[in-house]
Amino acid sequence: MNDNLCFLNGEFLPLSQAKISVLDRGFIFGDGIYEVTPVYGRRLFRFDEHMARMQRGLDKIRIPNPATRERWLQCCRRLVTALADAGGGEDQVIYLQVTRGVAPRDHVMPKDIVPTVFMMSNPMKPVPADLRHQGAACVSARDFRWARGDIKSTSLLGAVLARQISADVGATETILLREGMLTEASASNVWIVKDGALLGPPRSEHVLEGIRVELLRELCEEVGIAYNLRPIAEADLRSADEVLLSSATKEVLAVTRIDGEAVGHGALRGKPGPVYAKLYEAYQQAKLTMSI
Repeated sequence: MNDNLCFLNGEFLPLSQAKISVLDRGFIFGDGIYEVTPVYGRRLFRFDEHMARMQRGLDKIRIPNPATRERWLQCCRRLVTALADAGGGEDQVIYLQVTRGVAPRDHVMPKDIVPTVFMMSNPMKPVPADLRHQGAACVSARDFRWARGDIKSTSLLGAVLARQISADVGATETILLREGMLTEASASNVWIVKDGALLGPPRSEHVLEGIRVELLRELCEEVGIAYNLRPIAEADLRSADEVLLSSATKEVLAVTRIDGEAVGHGALRGKPGPVYAKLYEAYQQAKLTMSI
């Protein structure tokens, strides 16, 4: 385990020295939320959008925001600088977690306790060039996670079990279906392309509102690709012209095989498609203009 600088409850310290109480509700119940923010060239990507989603998550689980935007930004920048100066690279991923805090074990939300805040930054692991070129293989599974997928909860056992399904067979992601309808993947949003349009599942309690949902809408408008959020049946997924993943670390990534079957049609069957190519290029340009 690395010993990079981290932030815990108002103090910057080496990761090996960070300690929390065993009665922290994040440890006992997974009672908290988290955010993952990409960093490119020491600059935070879509920072305000990440902060807005964090605020929505805190509101949904009734934890007061323990800091101002300026304080969050200050802490993030100090961690980024420390890691970069230590040779950890200028492209990083900031992890931020807020739990309800420390209290005697009881399911009822205690009043007037201080939230626990933890932050760290790690070097970004870019998508390997061959995976970017060939596209990702995925598997599908029933979405057995809890019903509040719209909350970016630290309680991630469902996502861990889902991701392991694909890891066990050497696939990149597990695409999840609930009652025959696409929701998302274990750690990514999922998109299909049909007749040149980018389509994603609608906002609901079963789907996390990924930061890239709004970003891809903006990029589609910029490059002239039709965009819509609507219910996507399993048949739509399996007959799509293209399938894409999006996440903080994958950015946007083509899926070229699902359950061993090639995605797409004709000469592009089993290959990254033209909508993916346009969006990937637009995403690289966005990294230069949407970071602070």
